[in-house]
Amino acid sequence: MKTFLTIIAIFSMTLLYAQECSKENAVKYQKQLNKEYANPKESPLTKKDLKTFKSLDFYPVSMDYCVEAKFVRTPNEKPFEMTTTTSRKPMYVKYGEVTFELQGKKCKLDVFQSLDLIKQEEYKDALFLPFTDYTSGNGSYGGGRYIDLKQPKGTTMVIDFNTAYNPYCAYNHAYSCPVPPAQNDLKVEVKAGVKEYKH
Repeated sequence: MKTFLTIIAIFSMTLLYAQECSKENAVKYQKQLNKEYANPKESPLTKKDLKTFKSLDFYPVSMDYCVEAKFVRTPNEKPFEMTTTTSRKPMYVKYGEVTFELQGKKCKLDVFQSLDLIKQEEYKDALFLPFTDYTSGNGSYGGGRYIDLKQPKGTTMVIDFNTAYNPYCAYNHAYSCPVPPAQNDLKVEVKAGVKEYKH
């Protein structure tokens, strides 16, 4: 079984695009993601799927899905075991809350910090945003998607849903992936980022 710690490469790559919102940036992100998925040394794809892989399927890039969110730090949270697709229970802590408007609706999500990743200097400011929405299982992966972010220096945070990506479990059941918590279910369609993978 491959754990979340084996997918640091994608985490590192997506952090490069965190809080930088433009169509050009989103397209670069997509190209880089495709490059990594085509690389046998980095790809989560099965050997069978890798042979025929050409590109992931993305929603069209739209700046309507790039939002400036209000960020509230929640410093007194207790670490907890996050549910995954296997029996593995990695330790996370809720780092804060983000509120924003999307498609005319007010939205709120929790952002988390991995207690494993923060032990590494290059990921000490990395935040994890797992979510589901109305496209989950209806255009995007049913198990939800992830966005990687950096800790903000102030009280706002830019979230670009065009950089939302699937858990590795969407491509290969050998991986153990965090399941987005119930409170991170958005009551809107997020037609941005990576679509459901069809084998």
